[in-house]
Amino acid sequence: MRSMSETQTLDRPDIDTDESTDDDTPKVFHYVKKNRIAESAVMGTHVVALCGEVFPVTRSPKPGSPVCEKCKKIYERMKKDD
Repeated sequence: MRSMSETQTLDRPDIDTDESTDDDTPKVFHYVKKNRIAESAVMGTHVVALCGEVFPVTRSPKPGSPVCEKCKKIYERMKKDD
């Protein structure tokens, strides 16, 4: 039997659910509607990416930036349907 003063600590695994890094640079960039980008950047409103991710636009991608694979696949399918 354990005494009342004894405590147990349960370790929780580190799970990264955030899409950004420590310096606030997104890990991946998402595809969003062009007409929503400027509004989000200025007003702070949230945009919905093709993959369903919802976030405010805080950064613009540079050439070679990593792109969300889900968004990329959806975008490619949309282009084929045109």
